Amino acid sequence: MSFQSIRELPTPEEIKDAIPLSATCSQIKVERDEAIRKVFTGESNKFIVIIGPCSADNEDSVCEYVNRLAKIQDKVSDRLILIPRIYTNKPRTTGEGYKGIVHQPDPEKSPDLVEGLKAMRKMHIRALSESGLTAADEMLYPSNWAYVDDFLSYVAIGARSVENQQHRLTVSGLDIPVGMKNPTSGHLSVMLNSVIAAQGSHTFIYRNMETHTTGNPLTHTILRGATSKHGNSISNYHYEDLELLLDLYENSKLQHPACIIDTNHNNAGKKFEQQPRITREILNSRRYDPRIGRLVKGLMIESYLEEGAQKIGCDPHIYGKSITDPCLGWEDSERLIYEIAAWC
Repeated sequence: MSFQSIRELPTPEEIKDAIPLSATCSQIKVERDEAIRKVFTGESNKFIVIIGPCSADNEDSVCEYVNRLAKIQDKVSDRLILIPRIYTNKPRTTGEGYKGIVHQPDPEKSPDLVEGLKAMRKMHIRALSESGLTAADEMLYPSNWAYVDDFLSYVAIGARSVENQQHRLTVSGLDIPVGMKNPTSGHLSVMLNSVIAAQGSHTFIYRNMETHTTGNPLTHTILRGATSKHGNSISNYHYEDLELLLDLYENSKLQHPACIIDTNHNNAGKKFEQQPRITREILNSRRYDPRIGRLVKGLMIESYLEEGAQKIGCDPHIYGKSITDPCLGWEDSERLIYEIAAWC
């Protein structure tokens, strides 16, 4: 066997004791969770914008970004709920490259998972305490949920994880909205099957315990585009795609039909600057068809302080610029949020 046990990781309880969440932040989460929940149940007409860096690689720049976002939230709170993307786990198609702050607190140094778990929690809590905004993160490792369950308000399951049984069953025990992305193949049935599984109750093994869950009715779909057999991007945010998803929802018995649309990744053909154009088309579809307006609850947008992307270790390193997928810069992002608010 080639497994080498390096060291035992601290338990979630030990990490939480070392880096606790304040009572004030806990109350903020309760209030934010309720406001976001009402969007997915249809009790609120507010529109959700999940926006931020492709990967949260640096605590200072991420927190600066989230603090800027909080100032906009105050101005658009009657129409939008802004959820900062603080993605601390980065899935890699080939397994190579930067895997997020949980793996590498310093992207230029070797992996250190103990320090990574601490850095993840420290960054999320700092961003929340400074901005008053609870965040979204991707569940790359289901067993990590216990390290973050007290401060996240939204979870995404990625295109490469959505068929995984452990992800589906773990989501069935969460009490916040969870978005299931369509797989890279684009099959909508796979995505919807994941939602069905997560909305159901299950008994399974979780963190060495026999565990029972009652189902998560706030589980929903995320359209992120797909990849053809020739490796070309295929978008699925157009009106016809939303009609198809709506029909599939209507033929299912799922609770609270809802969809978030990812404006980047294969929907943008890896061209981040297309996100504003894609956003406008989606908003127009919502306005044109009230049924789609009720289905599409929000957008995912990749955005950071500086436009584009840079390689790890480049000289000079540009503060607030993505080291993974390229992102919209701050000025374009701010302009886009206000435009979304005007449409809503």
